Amino acid sequence: MTEAVPTRDAYGEVLKNLGQENDHVVVFEADISKSTRTCHFARAFPERFFQMGVAEANMMAAAAGMATTGYIPFVSTYAVFASMRACEQIRTFIAYPNLNVKIAVSHGGLTASNDGVTHQATEDIGILRTIPHMTIIMPADSISTRSLVRAAVSWPGPVYLRFTRDPVPVLYPADEIFQIGKGKLLREGSEVTLIAIGDMVQFALAAADHLSADGIEADVIDMHTVKPLDEELLLDRAVNTGRVVVIEDHQITNGLGSAVAEVLGEHLPTPVRRIGLQNTFAESGEYDLLLKKFGMDTDSIVQTARHMLMVQE
Repeated sequence: MTEAVPTRDAYGEVLKNLGQENDHVVVFEADISKSTRTCHFARAFPERFFQMGVAEANMMAAAAGMATTGYIPFVSTYAVFASMRACEQIRTFIAYPNLNVKIAVSHGGLTASNDGVTHQATEDIGILRTIPHMTIIMPADSISTRSLVRAAVSWPGPVYLRFTRDPVPVLYPADEIFQIGKGKLLREGSEVTLIAIGDMVQFALAAADHLSADGIEADVIDMHTVKPLDEELLLDRAVNTGRVVVIEDHQITNGLGSAVAEVLGEHLPTPVRRIGLQNTFAESGEYDLLLKKFGMDTDSIVQTARHMLMVQE
């Protein structure tokens, strides 16, 4: 891990590059292009940038219409507004006809920290995961962001790409290639499998280091695609370790942890612990302090894994 780059910054960079490479890429924005980093595309391609104002529902419907003409719309706003204010339009006008619209959002999870609960999207993955045809992705760093955004362009149908505000360490080499629906096994262990998404991958890796110092070897999986889930990788590692801990910056209901538990429940009953918000709203505060308060930091991951091992001994 070296430099730290917000995934939204990497999104803005790759989006501009895609605009240069593909004149069918268009961008819709809901009045916060500086925050979502679509401003870079807007400056380079003003004729393909549509500023819709604070009208997220209208923006989704307009993007759906544009997709029917062969364009590839990227629609950006904050995660909380896309998933809630415009949920009906996403469901009915984008997902139902299975249109090629990419919903690329910033401020997913608690990284909206000091903006408070109204801007902290901790339910969005769960909301979008229930919608048929929807693909859901959350990259862990800037490298995976660039690769997965490019993959989304050629992926048919609607895609929900979730980014965060704060810098995160660069975890991957610059030439790493990512496939939608195929997770990354970053570390191989034998006693517990840590499965994380987005910003939480860095904390899962740190927790694995702490556990290793105590003689406990843990898998770490970057499960960047929540839907479709990499069931093959999940089942392979669950068979090997027999214990799974899922870490996500989201409510534990209907997010990555639920997706993992559903697959294991049907195919390979395995003890699972879910780390995330436990049926509660958060509050305003510094990101690191919020993670600690709500049991989502590195220490909490370590304690959860140790507890699983003690219970099953």
